[in-house]
Amino acid sequence: MMPYMSGGLVILNAITLGYYLFIQQPSPTQSLQTAQETLIHPLPFDNSAEHIPPLIGSED
Repeated sequence: MMPYMSGGLVILNAITLGYYLFIQQPSPTQSLQTAQETLIHPLPFDNSAEHIPPLIGSED
């Protein structure tokens, strides 16, 4: 009796996993849409090395 139950649970688990991996398409969440937009339109970058003070002891 137990081998049949555990075998059935393994098969049921494999079917459920296959359904969620291959058949069902996930709906995009708000955070996923925001992340995709930032990848498509990246944030502007400022070179912060231009704004640092000169090294101590330099004559600049």
